[in-house]
Amino acid sequence: MDRIDASARVADGARLGTEVEVGPYTVIGREVEIGDGCRIGPHVYISGCTRIGPRTQVFPFASLGAPPQSVNYRGGATRLVIGADCIIREHVTMHTGTEDGGMETAVGDRCFIMVGAHVAHDCKIGDDVLLVNSVILGGHCQIGRHAVLSGNVTLHPFVRIGAYAILGGMSGTVQDILPFAAIWGAPPRMRGVNAIGLRRRNFSAASIRTLRKAFQLLNDERGPAKERAERLAQAFVGDAEVMQIVEFIRQGGKRPFLLETTPGADESDV
Repeated sequence: MDRIDASARVADGARLGTEVEVGPYTVIGREVEIGDGCRIGPHVYISGCTRIGPRTQVFPFASLGAPPQSVNYRGGATRLVIGADCIIREHVTMHTGTEDGGMETAVGDRCFIMVGAHVAHDCKIGDDVLLVNSVILGGHCQIGRHAVLSGNVTLHPFVRIGAYAILGGMSGTVQDILPFAAIWGAPPRMRGVNAIGLRRRNFSAASIRTLRKAFQLLNDERGPAKERAERLAQAFVGDAEVMQIVEFIRQGGKRPFLLETTPGADESDV
């Protein structure tokens, strides 16, 4: 049975699945679609063309689907799409896309978005991503699956974060971060492989050692990033994790890569 508090305002046209809970004083707009089993807390504002996947939880004072904070937005019917089984904590803001950015802001499945985080227009967030308190994503950022952005991390627009990477608290970056990398500091520095995170995701000791060697080779080589990546591909033929790094560099984007590893920073015993 749906449980919608009498004080909530659900506009005509909004589509709510089965077993949806809506708390007191929440406002849901007419173009919103909420999947089965979602729990929408009190004082939540969901507007625009917003789609929320099944079993996602939204906590008080979150604002989802408002128009983007972009001077280039022209009032189009852009979208916000949030996956299944996400947790969206208090005061999180997520905006719809822009006409020039693909029309859509997208968040994957099982993401945990903590208090006060902001997901700007046209961002693309993969599955199982963790954004800790007060993380700020500029427009058009891309976050790979299983990435972790610690408290108060700030990303410049168009920055890409590779899968399984971690950025330490209070870091800000205008550079792309490679998959599997551990980054922290101000200015941020590459500290080696995200060994702790990879162990938690059941990566083998051998895989972590291989990734460490790959990062060292990137660090030792000179020349443009894409030339270094091709030498990396030749040195680690057939290694799936290393090829993720290679493909990330091959794809490229609007930002430079953070490649240089701080000597001695990766102290894992793997």
